[in-house]
Amino acid sequence: MNLTDQLKDQMKVAMRAKDKVRLGTIRMALAAIKQIEVDTRETLTDEQAIAVLTKMVKQRRDSISQYEAANRPELAQAEAEEVKVIETFLPKPLTDDEIAAIIDATIEQVGAASMADMGKVMGALKSKVQGRADMGAIGTLIRAKLK
Repeated sequence: MNLTDQLKDQMKVAMRAKDKVRLGTIRMALAAIKQIEVDTRETLTDEQAIAVLTKMVKQRRDSISQYEAANRPELAQAEAEEVKVIETFLPKPLTDDEIAAIIDATIEQVGAASMADMGKVMGALKSKVQGRADMGAIGTLIRAKLK
């Protein structure tokens, strides 16, 4: 079953359970996926759908930090609940050791030797860790290894 079908099934479950937060979040995710499908006129693969969900999580985390800075904990809490729902559909996050191993293997695979090769490494890594790790943090780790 692909990710979009899982979202649709869980939407039905949330409707039956009258879980408004989960239902609203799943509907938002499906709408974001559908919007991209309409814009590109093609059905998204699971990897592309994961990228959409990852972007949604990142946006909500940014919103949480802004709401907390503005002393609006109720809005930050609502965003945090949405993040929890979206993360249930994302792949299991990688551990720090797994990330380090993937980075080392990718650096060796592309033959990166300096910061000039950072783009090659990031490009090769993106498909391997999409939705399973924060690309910003991975970029920092790569910089440290390519000095």
